[in-house]
Amino acid sequence: MTKPAFAALVERHSAELFAYLFRLTRDEADAQDCLQEAYLRAHRAYGRLDEGANLRAWLYRIATNAAFSHLRRRRREAAWRAPADERWPAADPSPPEQAARRAQLAALAGAVERLPAQQRAALVLRQSQGLSYAETAAALGCSEDAARANVYQALKKLKEVFRDVTQDEI
Repeated sequence: MTKPAFAALVERHSAELFAYLFRLTRDEADAQDCLQEAYLRAHRAYGRLDEGANLRAWLYRIATNAAFSHLRRRRREAAWRAPADERWPAADPSPPEQAARRAQLAALAGAVERLPAQQRAALVLRQSQGLSYAETAAALGCSEDAARANVYQALKKLKEVFRDVTQDEI
């Protein structure tokens, strides 16, 4: 099987890669920047890519690396963005329900953001993007067992956070 034209590859995967990068960065402009950086890196390396390579996992790996670089840079600059609850629209009809839903989503987004980068990326790739563990491993440059462990640890930490929140409210 021959490799598709790079433009076709971009067209096929842009929407899902942008959604993934948005979940990692939690900012539309940052996700766009990361996507552009990922495609620039991918374009430079495309000619050296093996014919039988998993192109989707390869792009996710490049996008993940671009996002991690961006997040490290953002952390160093200490430029915090708007709170997550301003970006997550509520679907509940009543204002009290909307406020409660926004608070829950903000708490979840904050908890996910506090996860170690590798665990956060593995969780988003697996749960939000629907990648298999093999694809997640390829995207993160780790073994399939490590990908499973990262998702497991991320979910475990999130459950602990929300168990504590629920017990505090009782």
